[in-house]
Amino acid sequence: MGTTIHHHPTLILIFGLLGNLISLMVYLAPAPTFYRIYKKKTTEGFQSVPYVVALFSSMLWIYYAFVKTNETFLITINSVGCVIETIYIAMFMAYAARKARVQTAKFMLILNLGVFCLILLLTLLLTKGKKRIEVLGWVCVGFSVCVFAAPLSIMRKVIKTKSVEFMPFYLSLFLTLSAVVWFSYGFLLQDLYIALPNILGFIFGISQMILYAVYRGKKQPKTIEDEISKVVEISAKNTNAATLLDVVKLKEILPEVQIITISDSNIEDVQEQLAKEKNIGGAVLYQHQNVIEV
Repeated sequence: MGTTIHHHPTLILIFGLLGNLISLMVYLAPAPTFYRIYKKKTTEGFQSVPYVVALFSSMLWIYYAFVKTNETFLITINSVGCVIETIYIAMFMAYAARKARVQTAKFMLILNLGVFCLILLLTLLLTKGKKRIEVLGWVCVGFSVCVFAAPLSIMRKVIKTKSVEFMPFYLSLFLTLSAVVWFSYGFLLQDLYIALPNILGFIFGISQMILYAVYRGKKQPKTIEDEISKVVEISAKNTNAATLLDVVKLKEILPEVQIITISDSNIEDVQEQLAKEKNIGGAVLYQHQNVIEV
């Protein structure tokens, strides 16, 4: 496919507008999830990787659109996407456990700053004209595939837990529709780099909806992390000494374990660490402003 031939200007306009509209719905689909995070003040089992990767992909497509020129539709939707994804990441950072915040910050520094600046410098210094468009196009294809593949971790979690709690249906639906529309836009525009990744996007989107149909309505079995969370919440409300009830409850949930301390007063970090410690026979009891040994 070439990159400059416009055989169907009216259809290109229609699919460009549709692509912007549906992609906006894709960006807004996780909004209820982040409202839930805001209300609960915790990120629970949600991950930041899909949003960091999506932000990076939007940045790349804006760069590609400016280099290619006359790609208003790509610039408008990806600019909006950058704003929305940044808001999501900021909310995640505000309510995530310390370890998750650190990991997200490192990932953003490496990908959204380091890798993007490297791509920018290399393409500006080593390529020009049509060659620069081709190189950028293939880079965009590669990272668009990563965006579509990012929810694979969520799909794996759905299969493992037999619950669709962490995979919003409307996000999967709009991803599928977006892939169809942007493939059509790229095909009509004869732009291989826009059309190609959306084939994979369609496959992943359909796969997610199939998973949703299979596991929809199935109740997630209670996990040890759920029970631990209850104990931690009970203990956190008690500003005095640990109660016997807390200790007994811990023993019921984790029989024959050694209760140990963790030097961190952040309740989310304690919950996160407690879930890990269960594998080696350890647990903690959280108290107001400190962690005490039982």
